[in-house]
Amino acid sequence: MVNFNKLVSKNFYKLTSKLFDTAIKYSKVKFKKFSIDISFVSKEKIKELNKEHRKIDKETDVLSFPMFNLKPFKKFDTKQYSYLLHKGEKFILLGDIVICEDVARENAVKYEHSYEREIFYLIVHGIFHLLGFDHENEDEKHLMRAAEEAVLNKFKIRN
Repeated sequence: MVNFNKLVSKNFYKLTSKLFDTAIKYSKVKFKKFSIDISFVSKEKIKELNKEHRKIDKETDVLSFPMFNLKPFKKFDTKQYSYLLHKGEKFILLGDIVICEDVARENAVKYEHSYEREIFYLIVHGIFHLLGFDHENEDEKHLMRAAEEAVLNKFKIRN
């Protein structure tokens, strides 16, 4: 389940939900009752968050805040987290993704593709961070980029 901090179109929501479900399947996490929150923020806010959480005093395009310390392609034992499913709730929050729309627009121009492609890329990138993927070294970067492209290509989201 995907939640946004602002109103998005039905088609945007549906595609984002499909991207999320596909990323979950790709990562081989067996649990399907996850939710994510996606927020769109200003340059000032993303800079503030980046400084606070990563000690980097500059704007960025996307930040991810995972609730769990997942590892790519490793089994996630949800039984130990069943307490997170309060009475009546159906989903466990996987984490939050924060996207700066202005930086996304700049990236779209810089990389010569559409703004929509950039937003969907940032969403997928953020989802994979929540699933434990990273790009701190070349091996991790290669694994994460392959995962991102597999999901984006499935829905024909290309440059």
